[in-house]
Amino acid sequence: MARCFTTEPTRLRDVYWGALLHDLGKIGIPDAVLLKQGPLDETEWAVMRAHPEAGQRILMPMPALDEAAEIVLCHEERYDGSGYPAGLRGNEIPLGARLFAVLDTLDAMTSDRPYRRGVDFDAAKAEIERMSGSQFDPLAVEVFLQEEATLREMVTLKCGAALLP
Repeated sequence: MARCFTTEPTRLRDVYWGALLHDLGKIGIPDAVLLKQGPLDETEWAVMRAHPEAGQRILMPMPALDEAAEIVLCHEERYDGSGYPAGLRGNEIPLGARLFAVLDTLDAMTSDRPYRRGVDFDAAKAEIERMSGSQFDPLAVEVFLQEEATLREMVTLKCGAALLP
């Protein structure tokens, strides 16, 4: 998706590393929270919400990953300002983080979790389209839709035959 905005290798590398390392801060979260079968309580949710800042802190000593660290920090922000950790909105959120937020949601929705089964690509796509302008940058959703065939194939490869009609 980032290639729709730049062909500059450095920028593409930054988005790649930010996406790859986005949940790095979860390394310090106890499995009892990460793998909990039901909803998180207030204390557990506070621990979980700290993971973007923890991930950024881990990457800070590596200047070559400064831009990736911004994606790590901002990947839970929402276009309408309702995300975390800083409540950034719109273009205050780095472009790489706005793009990645759509892909992170696609992955989360189509993956099985301890507390629920993943949904198929079409259900995830419908939810992403519905959240355009609130959770997601409309431009990021537009690019997601342009890349639908590739992303659908990636989800099928990730999830296997379970998602085939």
